[in-house]
Amino acid sequence: MPHHQPFQITGFHSCDRDIGLKVLNGVIDLKPSTNSWDWLGQGIYFWEQNPKRALEYAKESSQKIQFNKIPIKTPFVLGAIIELGNCLNLIEPESLSILKEAYKGLKSYCKEAGKKMPENEENNRRLDCAVIRYVHQSRIIKSEKPYDTIRCAFPEGDAVYPGTTLTSRGHIQVCVLNDRLIRAYFLPPPVHEYNPYLDGDH
Repeated sequence: MPHHQPFQITGFHSCDRDIGLKVLNGVIDLKPSTNSWDWLGQGIYFWEQNPKRALEYAKESSQKIQFNKIPIKTPFVLGAIIELGNCLNLIEPESLSILKEAYKGLKSYCKEAGKKMPENEENNRRLDCAVIRYVHQSRIIKSEKPYDTIRCAFPEGDAVYPGTTLTSRGHIQVCVLNDRLIRAYFLPPPVHEYNPYLDGDH
């Protein structure tokens, strides 16, 4: 059953200024992340409706607090209009059921193959990544329509106040597999707020 989401979202991508400007000018395209520890598997990652968090991440990457294979020297936030299309939306029960079954399938496969089940360790999300990859591989085997995007909410940071599950850095992340659904890029306004290093080094 397709999980078509007939709406667009605004996403924000953390990157180096030189890369961001080249993408804005149509010189290059964003490349998908292919790390074995990516939370939502392979794809191009965006912070949904959250340019401030995108800037924070870019700053932390430039300070080596966050690890990026492609180093961020000068923090930059790239805005994008994204159509979700066939979306594995992990905020809805149907998609979560698919994820649950994929975990069972991966566990069974690892047991039969004599392989160790991947594990999550803080920001290293090898298990989550492996489960998502299993979802994609299963759809290929069953000749089912591939997912265009994956969308998920993540708790991050400290509790906003005692006794709550709300966190200081909670956010929604979107992983784009089909980059044709990135309809447009833009420089998020106000420019001085979300791209304070546009005219100079940080």
